[in-house]
Amino acid sequence: MNQINWKTINAGTRLHTDGLTSKTGGFLSNSIPSRLEQIVSKFAPITLQEMDSVALLDRIDTKFVLSDAQLGLTLVNLCDDYRILSVQGQRLNHYHTLYFDTSDFELYNLHVNGRGDRYKVRSREYTDSKLSFLEVKHKTGKDRTIKDRLSTRQPLVSLSIEAESWLEKILPYASSELEPKLKNTFTRITLVNKYQVERVTLDVDLAFFTDWKQIKMTGIAIAEVKLDSRNQVSPFLTQMRKLHIRPQGFSKYCIGVSLLYDQVKKNQLKPGLLAIKKINHEVYDERF
Repeated sequence: MNQINWKTINAGTRLHTDGLTSKTGGFLSNSIPSRLEQIVSKFAPITLQEMDSVALLDRIDTKFVLSDAQLGLTLVNLCDDYRILSVQGQRLNHYHTLYFDTSDFELYNLHVNGRGDRYKVRSREYTDSKLSFLEVKHKTGKDRTIKDRLSTRQPLVSLSIEAESWLEKILPYASSELEPKLKNTFTRITLVNKYQVERVTLDVDLAFFTDWKQIKMTGIAIAEVKLDSRNQVSPFLTQMRKLHIRPQGFSKYCIGVSLLYDQVKKNQLKPGLLAIKKINHEVYDERF
């Protein structure tokens, strides 16, 4: 039986994120099964340059939470419909993210309170391609996702004057009030539809950490289908229906904050966390 492992390092153990090491844990290495590597090797590749035509910076997103077994079963049925992003021969790509928010978690609270018009601000390093961006995701009241990004020479650990100036143009909040709140790492598979404008991302080996606490999720995959229109036919969505997997909201930032910060409002996220654990028949931990 697949299991989700919630590994926690409590306060008093300071994490050192250069190289992703900690005093008590060694490397926060990815533990992707070789079976998954075998499955993704069956897909035809697509390069970053070729994928530019389906950037989908203005799109409709639909998310799902899958078990490892469901992920494998889904992928083996999609080889004829999608190509897979390959970066220097690497099909399991690694991401490092630092999220910014106000001291009182205003952006987080917009999400958990169900605000239709909300934002996330992050610095993201695309490790395998050695690219870094400051990114803003805007979820509109019309249920579309708009992403703006600024290329940076290296991943940001704080907001520079240049970054704040750029944010002021697109963010309806004072950028000077933003501060680092949460670090996140994961491994991503990116599928690109061969015949229409669609991308699917599949994130595994998720880890969330602050300077004093860490939680790592294994045994699940977060799928996000990115379409230009709800009227499109998606082979991935067809597979979800066949497996009776329903859409499930999952914000990496909000889930991470709810697990690592005691003082934030989190009751609204408990149903999602319970649903995630039920995938693998675990008992819900009331600490969350």
